[in-house]
Amino acid sequence: MNARWETGTANAHHVVVLGAGYAGMAAAVQLAARVKRRGGVRVTVVNAQERFTERMRLHMTATGQRLAGLSVPELLEGTGARFVRGWVTAVDADARTVRIDDDRVLPYDTLVYGLGGAADTSAVPGAEDHAYTLDGAQDAELLADRLARLGGGTVVVAGSGLTGTESAAEIAERHPELDVVLLGRTEPGADMSPKAKAYLHAALDRLGVRVRAGVEVAKVLPGAVELAGGETVAADAVLWTSGTRTSPLAAAAGLAVDERGRIVTDAALRSVSHPEVYAIGDAAAVRQGYGVMHGTCQGGMPTGVHAALSIDRVLRGKQPKPFRFGYYHTPVSLGRGDAVVQFTRPDGSPRRIRLTGRAAVRYKETVTASPWPTYGRMKKMPASGAFWPRGGRFTRVREAR
Repeated sequence: MNARWETGTANAHHVVVLGAGYAGMAAAVQLAARVKRRGGVRVTVVNAQERFTERMRLHMTATGQRLAGLSVPELLEGTGARFVRGWVTAVDADARTVRIDDDRVLPYDTLVYGLGGAADTSAVPGAEDHAYTLDGAQDAELLADRLARLGGGTVVVAGSGLTGTESAAEIAERHPELDVVLLGRTEPGADMSPKAKAYLHAALDRLGVRVRAGVEVAKVLPGAVELAGGETVAADAVLWTSGTRTSPLAAAAGLAVDERGRIVTDAALRSVSHPEVYAIGDAAAVRQGYGVMHGTCQGGMPTGVHAALSIDRVLRGKQPKPFRFGYYHTPVSLGRGDAVVQFTRPDGSPRRIRLTGRAAVRYKETVTASPWPTYGRMKKMPASGAFWPRGGRFTRVREAR
């Protein structure tokens, strides 16, 4: 069947949001709440599943901890936005259509592209076939099942960034019978201040995590990983957190993308090649004064809100405002009873201020739990979602003379 969907009244402006992650949900709820009473605008959210994925908690799912079931359709109730479940298989930027599950075609007037990144298992041979990832709840549950059945042995976490560090700590705490090895090119907490980094390393050591920095995985084998140089490390399970990749759909659609496949945007988060397309979250290459933003929840949700504000302004005949965002913290959980929070300058560089121990645990939990109630508040008070650090001089992009 090849069906082209109807979108309501002929004069309605149809906004389609692809992806219901942190950024996509922020865009959908913010826009739907703002245009609901005005009429003439229809918002549709497309996502592969109804369940909202708490990516910041997937390391908990991977160790068998049960999380709340958050429903995207239930959150959208009352906003006027429509939910469509399905896999986005193609975007035709010229025809302004989205193909879903290869058999449905959804037209749009404005597109919000929020299809986030996934673990890059293509760069290293064997990673695709022999490593676990944390790309979604189902992937995390597969790892949890594997860890529960091991009873002993070695778990290798490949990638010493925030995801790898949190995962290694969580696995070591929940499964003390396992030997956890954290491998990476850089030290865990490399971007933190010396004291915060020292605290993080002490926590990993206390949990029994063996850290090997300055190494690179060259191949993943059925029962080991091979490092550059030929050394092998035995592994009964491998979790791959080393690098991310974006969906190839944007490039295939003819949208201007950077070397990582992210949509290149203007100051208002519009595609530089197709201004009716807004890119948000991990899918966007958003330039600020300090450089291109990296994908995190703290920056992703503001991009979603700002895209909604920009669309709303354009629909009301106004010019959108430039997007500005400054980082403010790096919270890292170290199991359930410990954490470290590094406060940062707007460009992400560390400040001297940090939190550790129980205070950091409470802070991290507040941050992790905040998106869902924030969406709920935006349904009733859209303006409540439009506050975030703008970053001052750090985020000003100087025009070339």
